[in-house]
Amino acid sequence: MTSSTPAPSTMRAIVQDAFGGPETLRPADVPRPVPLPTEVLVRVHSAGVNPVDWKTRSGGGMAGVLGEPPFTLGWDVSGVVEEVGFGVHTLEVGDEVFGMPWFPRAASAYAEYVTAPARQFARKPAALGHDRAAAVPLAALTAWQILVDTAGVRQGQRVLVHAAAGGVGHFAVQIARHLGAHVTGTARAGKHAWLRGLGADALVDYTADRFEDVVEDIDVVVDLLGDEADATSTRSLDVLRPGGLLVAVPGGVSPELAARAAERGLRTSPFLVEPDGAALTRIAGLIEEGAIDVEVAETFPLERAADAHRLGETQRTRGKIVLGVA
Repeated sequence: MTSSTPAPSTMRAIVQDAFGGPETLRPADVPRPVPLPTEVLVRVHSAGVNPVDWKTRSGGGMAGVLGEPPFTLGWDVSGVVEEVGFGVHTLEVGDEVFGMPWFPRAASAYAEYVTAPARQFARKPAALGHDRAAAVPLAALTAWQILVDTAGVRQGQRVLVHAAAGGVGHFAVQIARHLGAHVTGTARAGKHAWLRGLGADALVDYTADRFEDVVEDIDVVVDLLGDEADATSTRSLDVLRPGGLLVAVPGGVSPELAARAAERGLRTSPFLVEPDGAALTRIAGLIEEGAIDVEVAETFPLERAADAHRLGETQRTRGKIVLGVA
């Protein structure tokens, strides 16, 4: 089944020809993708911007997976199914969907169209417009897969979320709270009232206090900063209960960190998110129920992707940054 609208052969996208700063991102006309069997073509209305995007742009992040430029960044999308390939049974033309396709391989989401396996998408929550929906997939799936799949957080456990006001962090606070955990977050004081409204039970202003001096008896630490940020992972070992788990997202778990944790009877786990349409459907249900809110700091037009990266790299935003595409 295909759309009756004649398909253009090209589309607008943001490409980069070399690793470097935001100035390497430029608008260009590129070939429009065609869905293979089991894939859908999605007309992108909005694309989420994540830290992995600007890290990859600079030569870190997923650059080792994507290879040398030229390429198009981006994994978060919200849009409308334009065409379906043979074998697709879960989606139809006209369905509003959102997803994080292909990660960590190239999804090329900073573009007017993407193709990906149908089951890497979920139906967009009706309660969200495309901008807010595009802010969800990578960040919310990261939080979900850490708390539900990796840590198995249970009612009454104590969870500490570092960088609680960020994209992943604000979802982690809400999902941990939904699971029945007592949630502590680290964030600047100006964001504390907002985070309390999302369900945080306790908050630490990391500019005023060392979190290990005021936090204790934690079952699970969700570290979204890593040891490169003032040895956050290593310091987090001091707040864990015996048998507690540290999930280190950026930078992973070094052999030294793993050994230090093991000596103290603690567990560590590195983490990388993966596409998961089924989990995204469950997250969409929680959004529809009002159990999860979505915060968008700012939306930029596609052509201003470089400005979106500049804002993100300040690390002072609340929630997510989004590109408006359609």
